[in-house]
Amino acid sequence: MARSSSAKPPATKGGANTPPKSKNQNQKKIDDYTSEGVEDNDIFLLPISDYQVMLVLTILGAIVRLFRIYQPTSVVFDEVHFGGFATKYIKGKFFMDVHPPLAKLLITLFGWLAGFNGNFDFKEIGKDYLEPGVPYVAMRLFPAICGIFLVPTVFLTLKAAGCRTATSALGAAFIIFENGLLTQARLILLDAPLVAATAFTALAFTSFTNQHEQGPSKAFDASWWFWLVMTGLGLGITFSIKWVGLFTIAWVGFLTLVQLWVLLGDTKTVTMRIFAKHFLARAFCLIIIPVTFYMAMFAIHFVCLKNPGDGDGFMSSEFQATLNNKGMQDVPVDVAFGSRVTIRHVNTQGGYLHSHPLMYPTGSQQQQITLYPHKDDNNVFMLENQTQPLGMNGEPINGTGAWDNAQNITENYIKDGDVLRLYHLATHRRLHSHDVRPPVSEADWQNEVSAYGYEGFEGDANDMFRVEIVKKQSLGSVAKERLRTIQTKFRLVHVMTGCVLFSHKVKLPEWASEQQEVTCAKGGTLPNSVWYIESNAHPQLTQDAERVNYVNPGFFGKFWELQKVMWRTNAGLVESHAWDSRPESWPILRRGINFWGKEHRQIYLMGNPIVWYTASLAVVIYAAFKGVAVLRWQRSCNDYSNTTFKRFDYEIGSTVLGWALHYFPFFLMQRQLFLHHYFPALVFAIMAFCQIFDFATARSPIAAIRENPIINKAGVIALLVVSAVAFALYSPLAYGNAWTKTECNRVKLFNTWDWDCNNFLESYDAYSGVSASKIAQTSQPAVDPKQPPVQPPVQQPAAGNQQEAPKAGISGAPKFEPQGQKVIGREERVEYRDQDGNILNEEQVKALEGKVEFKTKYETRTRVVDGNGNEVEMPIEELAAAGVAPPHPDVQGSDQETKKVVKDDDIPKEASSSKDGEKEAERSVPKPASEGNEATV
Repeated sequence: MARSSSAKPPATKGGANTPPKSKNQNQKKIDDYTSEGVEDNDIFLLPISDYQVMLVLTILGAIVRLFRIYQPTSVVFDEVHFGGFATKYIKGKFFMDVHPPLAKLLITLFGWLAGFNGNFDFKEIGKDYLEPGVPYVAMRLFPAICGIFLVPTVFLTLKAAGCRTATSALGAAFIIFENGLLTQARLILLDAPLVAATAFTALAFTSFTNQHEQGPSKAFDASWWFWLVMTGLGLGITFSIKWVGLFTIAWVGFLTLVQLWVLLGDTKTVTMRIFAKHFLARAFCLIIIPVTFYMAMFAIHFVCLKNPGDGDGFMSSEFQATLNNKGMQDVPVDVAFGSRVTIRHVNTQGGYLHSHPLMYPTGSQQQQITLYPHKDDNNVFMLENQTQPLGMNGEPINGTGAWDNAQNITENYIKDGDVLRLYHLATHRRLHSHDVRPPVSEADWQNEVSAYGYEGFEGDANDMFRVEIVKKQSLGSVAKERLRTIQTKFRLVHVMTGCVLFSHKVKLPEWASEQQEVTCAKGGTLPNSVWYIESNAHPQLTQDAERVNYVNPGFFGKFWELQKVMWRTNAGLVESHAWDSRPESWPILRRGINFWGKEHRQIYLMGNPIVWYTASLAVVIYAAFKGVAVLRWQRSCNDYSNTTFKRFDYEIGSTVLGWALHYFPFFLMQRQLFLHHYFPALVFAIMAFCQIFDFATARSPIAAIRENPIINKAGVIALLVVSAVAFALYSPLAYGNAWTKTECNRVKLFNTWDWDCNNFLESYDAYSGVSASKIAQTSQPAVDPKQPPVQPPVQQPAAGNQQEAPKAGISGAPKFEPQGQKVIGREERVEYRDQDGNILNEEQVKALEGKVEFKTKYETRTRVVDGNGNEVEMPIEELAAAGVAPPHPDVQGSDQETKKVVKDDDIPKEASSSKDGEKEAERSVPKPASEGNEATV
């Protein structure tokens, strides 16, 4: 800022700018912090004609945004996520997302007001809205309103910066005709609200800066306070939509520090008392207001999400206990031999140590031990001493209930260093480990953990684990010495091998219901090997025994924990995506994003090249100007004595700084990035171009240009026409309208613009037959190829008939055989079925090729035989009755640590040649961002 100024030259009543002030007038002494050449650009005091222009532009923006907003009638791109979040808000089911809740709450509100009941899951791109009656248009209406609001906001921001009406109209029209902003504003996405909030903040701060630069006469008056408060509110709104709002906070913060620096240098009119008032006013409005607003949005978020959901697995046990049905009764705090306990893992969202009557298919083939996120009877273990207790006669008391009648339970408290065994009550097997590699993590430092034994079996040495209390993480002095429910954090060290009970974010395959792997790690990391006891019961611990429960974290505890989880999850979104891009490609519009494709139509996020490249040109022009200005300043040229030169540097520099702070931080991120992340920066670049254009045509040092408004208006009209034409050419990609291959190829300027023109039909007339062909197609049988044609079953030797000598270190535990039946092997095959489940032969399949849409469904079945070798049908219900917990809800998507076994059937076959673009390569299929994740971008 440094004594710079911010406004247009004084205007006559007719609207034309007056000539620059005389040299003597420019040299008028300013002895306070007032900036030179500043006029009052209060947007509430504009001429009526300006409001009329703004109204016309807003109506045009509404027409463009709302045109065919019902199209397409199915789920598009990240509507998978943000529509799904609306479902969870209405159902009250807790979810975890990397973005703050404001925009998602408002989308939900629009849907709820339109009658949405939350019974639609938005599970996949292309899922139909019409048949289930989803009020998707109402939900899309909120982003559309934000997109419409952006038009007058940019107009008023440019007016507040001192631009002519025609120039301000140019900026608003660029927003209207920007295809990328249009696409985002027509769908259930967060970027339109984010950009609108960012622009509102820019409007408020530009207006406040205009008031501030008019000097002490405007300080602390009503308009000054209003725009300062609006700036703080805008920051809170922006930050409450996406954390990209931090970049907006950085922009406002940097320019605020410049203002305070100039105030500090005004020793004549700004005393330290007045400076303190300026500082505190800004601190309250720009820090307290945004933070309070942001936290209030999370308070509403917590009120709405009171029930357990697929996101509570991200949170701590204390957090989960605040959700309905997740809390628990107070439990005895003292843990003794004979206690029936559930044991939770500390690091990976607190899953329970778990077992069920299913065997590992490899390794020892003993019973599985897993980590399971929900409460279940199969989580209960009894803690046994390595020897049985002695009775009155000194003889050992046998049986699993031997510890129930211990005479002095205090002598049986489990202390640091004690050796114990964990007896699984549901299956009568003990926690067990040995020198065998786990079925998934086959590293040398990992041992398999299983459940071994049978009812009445005394066990062996591989069942023994030593308690090692982690004192730094345990609460209270007593909990550091002996096991206490919830309070003590401990490790379980396998006595025979020295490995430590361990778990990590690796999912087991379907044969273990995709639950989390548990191993015994030699030298495993401390966080992944720490456990604690959540529930505890013992016959000797009566109701008057000391009890404990989770500490309620309260709002602030929950708020802070959720912020940390959001940060970690956001940083973890590093997988590549078919449509991601890097920041260096954004200003040149190298590629877009395929949002949706169906019925020879496509929605592809693509910017308007005219708007995009002129905006990028503005940044280049200012960078060149600044470079030359610095060199001339170093050579003692007196450029900055010219008011217009100073105003150009400060006004354009402030806007380009907004662009830079919303753009360059993305270079530091290794996570998934997409073209839409550039939109806030794009808005700043558009405003920078308009300001440069205004200086060149309305504040030019050349009098013939400056005094002739025709030049300004003619330039505006020319740019509007060109941008509108470009908008029209690419609009089918934004609206999902019919398009032809010829027109598509004609405007596809670069190979990196990777939408598929072969996806469109040859002529518009051909689209009239699409609906009829669609109806005919649905009359054909719908086929589910579960894999290629039926293969002969590949059988493994029956597990029960293997006569191998037991491997060293492996206990020969009996395998699980339900009711005398033996699992003799596993086989894989694929079948083609019609919609009624009838199996189709190869000839029928060939006859249907090209006529129907094939969908793949994978299904695992267990084949059992009786003692005579006869195959017996075993319904899935019987397997469920055997006590197998349901699959883990994998809200984090597939984990890269999980090794995938590639079977022959998984080897990709050679793709069929494309027929008129109807079959695209897999990479070109539209996919939601962070596919398979609740954590979105």
